[in-house]
Amino acid sequence: MQVEKCSPYHAVIEDVRQLCQPDGKSVFKIYYVSIVGRDNPARFEWSHTPLSKAQFEANFQAAGHEGIGFVTAFPHITKVFRYAPKAEILMLVKAYNTQTGQDINLDRGEKYMEFACLAEAIIAAAEYRFWGEAATVQDYLAQTAALEDAPIRVHDKLKTYWEK
Repeated sequence: MQVEKCSPYHAVIEDVRQLCQPDGKSVFKIYYVSIVGRDNPARFEWSHTPLSKAQFEANFQAAGHEGIGFVTAFPHITKVFRYAPKAEILMLVKAYNTQTGQDINLDRGEKYMEFACLAEAIIAAAEYRFWGEAATVQDYLAQTAALEDAPIRVHDKLKTYWEK
């Protein structure tokens, strides 16, 4: 296995909003997440990107996403997580480029799919817990993950370990 160096990672949730879709049934919690401290802040931080949150929301609604779930919206990638219509114990995920709306394939080779970065995994764990504990969809929608800060203190530990 070849391990590559990873970029520094420090994610911050900047905002959480609930967005009702035009179908009148579908609702998604939108988590606006930035990765701070990297080169090219326009790619990773909402405060520097040309796309406004209002435009993101308009684009999201126009795209016709259906279901109940949540979204991790970074300036460079958006992942839509929804509870599976055919088996609500499953969470489905799709990804697209936040700026262009073009789909992003989550296949990372060797028969593996990308699930989440640290912030997405923490949010997903909380959201799944909310879903499991909620008696109704309204109960689920009333809760949001409390993550404020998600740094990875050492971002090359896998590479260091693997090269020993």
